[in-house]
Parts: sequence; structure tokens; C-alpha cells
Amino acid sequence: MLYLYAPQDMVRYQHALQQALPQHKVQCWPEEVAVGQVDYAVVWNPPAGFFNGMVNLQAVFVLGAGVDRILKRDDLPSTVPIVRLTDAGMAQQMLEYVLYGVLHVQRQMGQYRRQQTLRQWQALTALSAGQTRIGVLGLGEIGGWVAQSLAAMGYAVAGWSRTGRQLPGVQDYIGEAALPDLLARSDILVNLLPATPQTRGLLNAYLLSRLPSGAALINAGRGEQVDEAALLGLLDSGHLRFAMLDVFEVEPLETVHPLWSHPSVLLTPHIAAMTQVQPAVAQISANLQAIKQGQLPHGLVERERGY
Repeated sequence: MLYLYAPQDMVRYQHALQQALPQHKVQCWPEEVAVGQVDYAVVWNPPAGFFNGMVNLQAVFVLGAGVDRILKRDDLPSTVPIVRLTDAGMAQQMLEYVLYGVLHVQRQMGQYRRQQTLRQWQALTALSAGQTRIGVLGLGEIGGWVAQSLAAMGYAVAGWSRTGRQLPGVQDYIGEAALPDLLARSDILVNLLPATPQTRGLLNAYLLSRLPSGAALINAGRGEQVDEAALLGLLDSGHLRFAMLDVFEVEPLETVHPLWSHPSVLLTPHIAAMTQVQPAVAQISANLQAIKQGQLPHGLVERERGY
């Protein structure tokens, strides 16, 4: 039996999973099931106690790339494998999201918007792609695709990760000591890091201030990785000129939060890369078959690393 919790698109996921896995019975929360007979669970942020009694659970498939919330649960034994999505259509969406922010900065669209409100007709100098220095934090499946794609478009791209990854056209910065250098050469900083204890609070006042004057931040990683008060201070002072934010420390973002009304902020409700049903189900099906055959699934989470 496969038990599904996907409140945003339950019917489509159930239909697609049943078609892809006809030998399995796919049941959906909140249907009552014999929890002791559940072999696999496909979930996105299920309610507290969801896994209680699932003594035969062989694997949990997460409908997303981030697994920080599920790793914190107290109802899921540490012996149960967790498998995350490694792309499922999200990499291209993330590239599109980041590119929108990059072009906003590169082509000075924020300044044009301000000029429009004042009815000013004034052409501004635009940087070429090669003159636009982009730093990408996190070079996993999605971050690596974003960095490579931007480099292929002619942008001056550098990437940072803890272990290093050689990618075509991307300058590699490795380890904690190299992070300030990466920031210092980034006109646009793109955060796509996974949520781990090491990345929580990483972009604090000290590191954000290492960005060049007039730089911009695009955050589509995790909200708790950015010190929001420090970010607001740097935007208010003019040291940073723009921030495009998709994730926040508290979601939904509180209606009284100053980020909502800040003139240099563009925010979106955690939609930069949304899971697509068919690619996700195809990946889950392939990984489930791999597990049944004694093979390691793609996207198997290493709990100590957090991803």
C-alpha cells in the first residue's frame, strides 16, 4: 500500500501514481487506512503524527527538493529511508525565476519603474551579460543547472559549495573560507542552498555587507538562511539596491512585515519552482522500483547532511 498526502493536488497525484504503479494500492489522506499495512508514503508536509503506527514503512518519498521539515519530525523513525525529488521539472522553473530577477537588475527595471511614477523619460546605461557578475550559492541539481545556464547566456558566473563542483563556464569557490570572496565579486547573489544546520542564518549582516555596493539578492533557497533585519538595513542604507525573495523565515509572511511594502523588494509566495505532477510521479515510480530491486534511489537523503 502507498499512502499519499498532497493537499494541494491530491486527486491528480493519486490518479498519476495509480497509473504508474498499478501493482500498488494508492490511498489518500484523510482516508482511514490500516497504518500497519502502509509500505510507502508520498508526502508534502503531512500533519503531526502522520507516520504513527506505520511499522512496515519502507520509504518516504517527498514531493519536493527540501526535506528540512521532515527531518525534524518525531513520528518518523531514523531507519526509514527518505527520498527527495532532484528535479521533476523544478530546475527549469528555478532558472526562469532567477533569470527574471537578473534581468530586472541588469536592465535597471526598478529604476525605470520609479521613473514611470514620476513621468520621467530617461534612458539608462545597461550592463551586458558579460559585465554582470552573478554568484550562485548551492550547486546541487537545481543550483548547478541555474549556474550553468546563466553562464551559457554569457553572464560572469561563479558558484559556491562546501565540496566544490566543476561546471562549464562557472568559477568554483569552495568551502567557508571562500564565501566572502564569492560575495565580493557578486553584483547579484542567488541563494539556492538546501536547509541544513550549517546554512541556517548563513547570510547575516557581516556576510551580506561583503556584497559590493549596489548589489542585489535573489533568495529562493530557504528563508531562515537570510537575516531579514540585516537585509532590510542594507536595503534602507542603499548598500543593496534590490532583493527578490521567494522564501521567508515565517511563511506565510506576516501581513505587518516591512518586506511587503519596501520599495526595493519584490516578493513571491514560495513559487519559484513548483513540483509538477507527471515528472514527480515518474521519478517516484523509478525510485520505488529501484528500492524494490535493492538499488539506491536517486535523491536518497543523507540525514547527517540534511539533504
